[in-house]
Amino acid sequence: MPKLHQKLERNSIGFTLLILCVASIGGLIEIAPLFTIENTIEKVEGMRPYTPLEQAGRDIYVREGCYACHSQMIRTLRSDIERYGHFSLAAESMYDHPFQWGSKRTGPDLARIGGKYSDTWHVAHLKAPRKVVPGSIMPGYGFLAQQDLKIEHLSDRLKALSRTGVPYSQKQIQDAKTDAQNQADSEAENEDELIEKYGEKLNIRDFDGNPDRLTEMDALVAYLQMLGTLVDPKKTLKRKDC
Repeated sequence: MPKLHQKLERNSIGFTLLILCVASIGGLIEIAPLFTIENTIEKVEGMRPYTPLEQAGRDIYVREGCYACHSQMIRTLRSDIERYGHFSLAAESMYDHPFQWGSKRTGPDLARIGGKYSDTWHVAHLKAPRKVVPGSIMPGYGFLAQQDLKIEHLSDRLKALSRTGVPYSQKQIQDAKTDAQNQADSEAENEDELIEKYGEKLNIRDFDGNPDRLTEMDALVAYLQMLGTLVDPKKTLKRKDC
């Protein structure tokens, strides 16, 4: 075996071809499952596309680099489950482009942060992290409460996502701007229409404490309050076992 290895090292062309062959096999193993992704990830009850407001909040989350310190994937390890909740299901990220699993945690995992804290807590934490969590090294994002949310291009955003396979209807795409405004309005007249479009597990209220403005803070808090609330993993897995 050592002699064969020595011969390969001396034959640069043969060694290069062998490397390419091994790399190609590894690449094929990585890429092939993507062609059957629809069969690999099973749809689960409750999972839906993000609302326009939640999607806008998610875009802000990505823009501000929140993924660099917070993961959104609870592993099956006991330490993860006891601290953050039930381990994540693949279907919970099926509409994420790109997914937010993360590669490290400076702060806690956020996969099931939705409903854990109040809107007021999130706003206070985003504005002045150390006043809420002593010792936090997270920067403040108070400026989000001062910036009006740009909703003019939300329809285009949803349309682009629909081309990647996110099942937005033409009605949802067309009404994206209005739906974003109404979700952040606790007195919205078309609440029933919103629920019909996106399901009962929908937060409809003012999120940033300023009902007179639709801000980036509204969008980000709406996104955070949704995370992990759409699917009941225990019921889903129990149903599959039956």
